[in-house]
Amino acid sequence: MKKQKVYILLTDTGTLFTKMIKLYTKKPYNHASIAFGRNLMEAYSFGRKNPRNPFKGGFVREDIQGHLFQQARCSVYCCTVTDDELQKMNDYVDEMEAKKDLYRYNLIGLFAVIFNKPLERRNAFFCSQFVATVLLECNVVAFEKPLSLITPHDLQASPEFELVYQGKVAGFYTGTEMELMHAI
Repeated sequence: MKKQKVYILLTDTGTLFTKMIKLYTKKPYNHASIAFGRNLMEAYSFGRKNPRNPFKGGFVREDIQGHLFQQARCSVYCCTVTDDELQKMNDYVDEMEAKKDLYRYNLIGLFAVIFNKPLERRNAFFCSQFVATVLLECNVVAFEKPLSLITPHDLQASPEFELVYQGKVAGFYTGTEMELMHAI
């Protein structure tokens, strides 16, 4: 059975919203995306539908080469999965993308995290909750706490994932994966 890689991209974009989250979490990264393919061009998350409008959020295909991300600091983690697991994740995300108008950003859920109170909302996710849901639904990673409490820090702490790069997102495209692993 052939093995594939799945990537988690954790970022600090420096926006006002992410700065507010960072004040609370005291963690370096406050946004999570899941990516299929080493070039991260197929990256998905829950966030701003329009980078210029922080109030309209939901399911998004990330524009990793766009201005917002190119200036961002990041950590990239990878996990080895089977072809079947990768296909399940792709199918799961493709189905969400096909119905993306049904999904919304779970802003209320972020406040529940502050109080450590699980809050499941139908068709509503925040970024790390979405990534954790994809991983759990496709049997790649199991989590010890409710998905509605998963933070980007929890994702990076998962033993299934290995750090392959840290730095500016733009710098990710300047080297091979081997060079990236040695650049840490």
